[in-house]
Amino acid sequence: MGRVAEAEPKPGGGGGAVQAPRPDQQALPTRSLRDHPPHEREGEAWRAQIVTAARVWLGTPYRHQASLKGEGADCLGLVRGVWREVMGEEPEAPPPYRPDWAEVGGEEALWSAARRWLVEISPERVGLGDVLLFRMAAGAPAKHCAVLSAVEAPERRMIHAYWGRSVVESWMGPWWRRRLVAAFRWPESRTILKE
Repeated sequence: MGRVAEAEPKPGGGGGAVQAPRPDQQALPTRSLRDHPPHEREGEAWRAQIVTAARVWLGTPYRHQASLKGEGADCLGLVRGVWREVMGEEPEAPPPYRPDWAEVGGEEALWSAARRWLVEISPERVGLGDVLLFRMAAGAPAKHCAVLSAVEAPERRMIHAYWGRSVVESWMGPWWRRRLVAAFRWPESRTILKE
């Protein structure tokens, strides 16, 4: 399993550009989760496969705006990478965004994008593999996301990119639960775009 972060995160950016691997470093193609027909994209087995896809990213160094497994990712880069594994090509490129959580005001760009491509659910109904969205400071946009990796007692856990460290699996303690503002399920198909 990867490292486990249990302390509160620190705002701020870090990292730099991550180079794509050379063609000779590319892994051989395997059957992707996205190859499952929509009727297989439901239930606990599907959710467990999403978590497995996220766990492969554990230990990937934190790099702002990156999304390259084993090389660098931020929290959105992790979710983008899981999307590519379970759904296929990314539906849109993310716009530039600040590496810290200190923004005040502004639009909810991450929340809006999640609503376009995922299925919004009540945070009280989260289940294994769901995408979680957090507001790190009052008055700031929601700018942190994670994949819920364990729901059973005694504790919930999540996989996310932890600033200054890497992609980790963390306990979702009271500090995180207070900041949870939205939750999303993975769609059964890519045709869910909402305007």
